[in-house]
Amino acid sequence: MVARGPTYRWALCLGLVVATVGVELRAQPEPAEVACPSMLGRGLTTERRFCDVLTGRDPISGIIVTIPPHRGEATLTFDLSNRHTYSEDQIRAGRAFARYTATVGVLTADGALLARGVVQSEFRNADDLVDRIDGGAGPRGVKAVAPVDLERVVVTVPAEITEVSILGELLEVIRIDGRDTFQSPGRPIAIVSNVEVEYRPR
Repeated sequence: MVARGPTYRWALCLGLVVATVGVELRAQPEPAEVACPSMLGRGLTTERRFCDVLTGRDPISGIIVTIPPHRGEATLTFDLSNRHTYSEDQIRAGRAFARYTATVGVLTADGALLARGVVQSEFRNADDLVDRIDGGAGPRGVKAVAPVDLERVVVTVPAEITEVSILGELLEVIRIDGRDTFQSPGRPIAIVSNVEVEYRPR
């Protein structure tokens, strides 16, 4: 048996204190508080809440994400999807192909750009859909609009920022019969889901 003196006990206690402090300061990921101006709906399979991203320049018109008070930088993450209008008739006719490239910006309340997110994906058949959205007039009560692809976007948020806005910038679509570009204000061009924030609480 080895004797343990006061020095050993003091070092052990100090180690426990340091470990405890380390746990308290560790960043904590959690679902973010989100104000969605254009809610698309709930996924039937994933049960995610899908929110349309609208084009615009005024941060107040975007998807507002609250960042809790934090020490140092926080990390905002979300899944970005393209937005497809599903049609069985187009699939049967062999004309359902579409390639989407959507670009969104993450801005502070005063309009400063923190980051951009881009999702590029192709649709050919129903297997390319992430999920179907509840609450529509179609078969099984689903909406025609559905998310395609999931691109994880990671944004570093400075210590002094407690609110950001996700706004659409540009959508490019290539179809069998041509190419279109959309950027007029107020148009839904992408879909956001699974919004989380990771931070060290104050």
